[in-house]
Amino acid sequence: MADHEAQPIDLDHLSRLARLSLSPLDRAALTQDLENIIGMIDAMQAIDTDGVEPMANPLDATQRLRSDQVTETVDPTVFQANAPETEGGYYLVPRVVE
Repeated sequence: MADHEAQPIDLDHLSRLARLSLSPLDRAALTQDLENIIGMIDAMQAIDTDGVEPMANPLDATQRLRSDQVTETVDPTVFQANAPETEGGYYLVPRVVE
């Protein structure tokens, strides 16, 4: 990752985007929280991960999967009864591109 220079957090811009109204006390706390988050991200980016294999799960566990079997059947005509138009089991929709 490329090193970057620390830039001040534009809390006015962020709060306007989020449509938040912040009191001076909230602004100070939020600024500190955001600086802590950015600091943690910078610290994680500085870690050398060369040769580390990606993991799907940090635990040495496997996912128990159920068998892929049909357990219930559905009559499509029940769902298509409310559709404006159907034909051959398909929903018909108006043409929108000529």
